[in-house]
Amino acid sequence: MEFKTNISYRKDKLKQLLKFIIKYENEIVTALFNDFKKPEFEAVATETSYVISDLKHTIKNINKWAKPKWVLPSLLNFPSSDYILSEPYGKVLIISPWNYPYQLALCPLIAAVAAGNQVVIKPSELTPNTSEIISKIVSEVFDKEHVTVIEGGIEVSEKLLAQRWDYIFFTGSVAVGKIVAKAASQFLTPVTLELGGKNPCIVDENCNLKLTAKRIVWGKFINAGQTCIAPDYILVKTKIKSKLIDALKEEIVLAYGENPEKSLDFARIINNKNWKRQASFLENETILYGGKIIEAENYIAPTLLNEPKLESLVMQDEIFGPILPILSYENEFEIDTIISNYEKPLALYVFSNNIKWAKQIMNKHSFGGGCINDTVIHFSNNRLPFGGVGHSGIGAYHGKMSFETFSHKKGIVKKGTWLDLPLRYAPYKEKIKSLKKILNWL
Repeated sequence: MEFKTNISYRKDKLKQLLKFIIKYENEIVTALFNDFKKPEFEAVATETSYVISDLKHTIKNINKWAKPKWVLPSLLNFPSSDYILSEPYGKVLIISPWNYPYQLALCPLIAAVAAGNQVVIKPSELTPNTSEIISKIVSEVFDKEHVTVIEGGIEVSEKLLAQRWDYIFFTGSVAVGKIVAKAASQFLTPVTLELGGKNPCIVDENCNLKLTAKRIVWGKFINAGQTCIAPDYILVKTKIKSKLIDALKEEIVLAYGENPEKSLDFARIINNKNWKRQASFLENETILYGGKIIEAENYIAPTLLNEPKLESLVMQDEIFGPILPILSYENEFEIDTIISNYEKPLALYVFSNNIKWAKQIMNKHSFGGGCINDTVIHFSNNRLPFGGVGHSGIGAYHGKMSFETFSHKKGIVKKGTWLDLPLRYAPYKEKIKSLKKILNWL
């Protein structure tokens, strides 16, 4: 199988993939709109263009990434030359989600192919139009024994997870991530789990309030809030809370108009099941803004909630929708108390002109990744690792790290034969003294 050892073959396949991705870009954008009214701008910015950029970056760097990496040899092994060899894991299963169904299927695929693996992709059944175009592209580029797409629902996922794989890459909820991890453990299969969590967004009194609101509204309501790294709730200093709320309302109107249901720039909840879950979060809560729901359209307006209790339904798990609770704090102790009430989040955001304080917050808490004075944008830098910690995920990828994720690193020592030091061989006699001297010297 050429793709295992032939880097040129992998590179050619990736170039073919790029050709077909560009060819079908308009169809992909249409499919995303048909699945859940994803706006064209968001489809291009967060799905098609992102994949094209990732693919071009991989094609440009694959030869460098795949080269053996020479490392300094140990003097104990003198004479030798030592290196790390990247080899494919083998048969890889990629299970992708519905919220960014194209990007989060194709980007892991690109890395897995670049690393030389055989790949099976299981796209989400909740975005059938996008899954269909993914299957079409893959079938036109790859042989079936190299890459194939298997569509279907939960029963298909269960059958796939019952098989033995060399690596599993899953993006989705924490609950399903646990199921994937359990299935993988039966065969000691390594996994990458890209999950989620309740991502805090801390707003200090010392900040650019208008810009803060603008960036929070963008990061929260893009994709109708169905983003694993979206701000899940705001923690705002009490003295500026009312000003922040006013600024958030203003930015929502500027982004989506007085009637967001008529905006072409606001997506819908993926299906009725998820809509009902989101709608239940609004019950018995104080709505500061929004709150309009239309079940027939799976529509929930951009909504701000005032001080929900930590034990309330909306504050239990990741919201994953266009609902933004706003909680106030007086001091850093209260921030720490609220954040520590939850598992480690996938993202954390701090808005403050006091950069020293913002960095202290970043250093104090454990989370996947985040931003100071912005939201979500850390995802876009392929030189930064993207992944969670604890309940928000296992492993990380993006850029070179994606290639490394799908590669096993083999350590090799090539020993010289022109000299053979006798120290290590029995009989040992008095050699222990010489060995200790050498080890102390090292």
